[in-house]
Amino acid sequence: MTPFHDAPLTVAGREFHSRLLVGTGRYKDYDEARAAITQSGTEVVTFAVRRTNLGQDTSETGLLDVIPPERFTLLPNTAGCYNAKDAVRTCRLARELLDGHSLVKLEVLGDDDTLYPNVTETLKAAQTLLDEGFDVMVYTSDDPIVAQELEAMGCAAIMPLGSLIGSGHGIQNPHNLRLIVERSRVPVLVDAGIGTASDATMAMELGCDGVLLNSAIAHANDPVRMAHAMQLAVQAGRNAFLSGRMPRRQSADPSTPFAGRING
Repeated sequence: MTPFHDAPLTVAGREFHSRLLVGTGRYKDYDEARAAITQSGTEVVTFAVRRTNLGQDTSETGLLDVIPPERFTLLPNTAGCYNAKDAVRTCRLARELLDGHSLVKLEVLGDDDTLYPNVTETLKAAQTLLDEGFDVMVYTSDDPIVAQELEAMGCAAIMPLGSLIGSGHGIQNPHNLRLIVERSRVPVLVDAGIGTASDATMAMELGCDGVLLNSAIAHANDPVRMAHAMQLAVQAGRNAFLSGRMPRRQSADPSTPFAGRING
């Protein structure tokens, strides 16, 4: 197989060869989570600080027992936070529990029904975290102006939603995602809404630098097989983007030209 060259995904000075980031929630148990995450080929594993045992409860199996930090880059996230104050406090807790870990995924939600980002509180939390030395990957809406503002503040990666968290509806607004990608100088990763492998491929074909997902794997009938499918989907979409697709045409264009054909 030809070894096609691709630059690594670089976030806040950290380099990753996989462009698929995977979450730890929704699996039936830690064994299934470990098997799926391993099969995905990911190097970055995200988890909700508020819902994860990082050693606080020594009587229970903890995340670090099954997802060793020497093998994976841990990405604590602020899932379940609905205001800037709680999100900042959660990141501070993660840094304390993980011995000074600075890379975090910020998400501040607007309500329980949509889990849509609260942009005002997200901007407020991002500024505080950046001032405190965190490297912030930020979940946001697919608004190109908001994405530019977050980048200008100093966020390490912009993570617009494809559709609502856990919905599996795929990418609902590809035009906005393309605008964000074209204007950004930091990595853009689709976060939320991916339902199956073709959704991940589409995100990468749009020029996104990576995909973060959880439910699409954990809710599949066979999470381990789906994890492998997602790995291949991200790779395929990335290669397609780098290759440059053929132009769309209004009429047919035969792959075998008529000139020079043998007439019977």
